[in-house]
Amino acid sequence: MDSVEKFALSIMLLFGALIVGGLMAVGIAWNDKPAFLYALAAAIVVWASAFAVLFGKPPVYGALLILAGLLIAASITAIVT
Repeated sequence: MDSVEKFALSIMLLFGALIVGGLMAVGIAWNDKPAFLYALAAAIVVWASAFAVLFGKPPVYGALLILAGLLIAASITAIVT
């Protein structure tokens, strides 16, 4: 594996499993369907952004990370409200 592939793998693991997984767990535990669905969508977007890194598409990667950030914010907002 070269450094780009390792970076893409770390993106998938760090964001998908730890951060967004925690938000999904809270959504399930508190029976908050919108929070869970926003977190799931964020996990899918971040997972897809790893492929943008692999194929060397920085603008696509940036756009996907912004979208994931918005979905995470929506999930947190749904949990808080």
